[in-house]
Amino acid sequence: MITHPSRHCAVELQALPSRIGQVRRIVSAQLRYWHMDSLIDRASLGVTELLSNVHRHARPDKTCTVEMELLLDRLKVSVRDHDPRLPVLEDAGPLATCGRGLAMVAAMSESWGALPDGDSGKVVWFILPTPSRTAPAAWDRRPRLVAGERPGHRFAEVALGEPAEDHRPEPAPARSAVAG
Repeated sequence: MITHPSRHCAVELQALPSRIGQVRRIVSAQLRYWHMDSLIDRASLGVTELLSNVHRHARPDKTCTVEMELLLDRLKVSVRDHDPRLPVLEDAGPLATCGRGLAMVAAMSESWGALPDGDSGKVVWFILPTPSRTAPAAWDRRPRLVAGERPGHRFAEVALGEPAEDHRPEPAPARSAVAG
């Protein structure tokens, strides 16, 4: 189930590795729609960590709801599940193979927390600050003329040269270990 009011988005799912990748894509698309592209990486990382915790720890089932709410100056991302046990931020040792997810969420967010949700569940959330209202949105970064300025003196000419002989594509970026 996906709802798209202007400043709120919710997705209900089973927290399985294949679905986590789909939710990351939904988070990215919604943030692009809201013109909040600069938050995509951190929001995707945070939601991946919270969903991975549901997949790994939640009982009796893996059903959960991811919600994003765009507030005046911040983005709130939360994951609601049916396990009443609250997560614990642990100090993972240098050789530990897990246990760093909540520390990562805490480090990359403005704040985070977990609250009981009724008698049979909890909600874990984090908040990211939105880009400054004074900075132009990515879609509005076109050059503008200042009053009295002549268009011909705004930009330097660029000479086109011959293409490079030995052009090789750059290596593909690293991919997430979570499917999707």
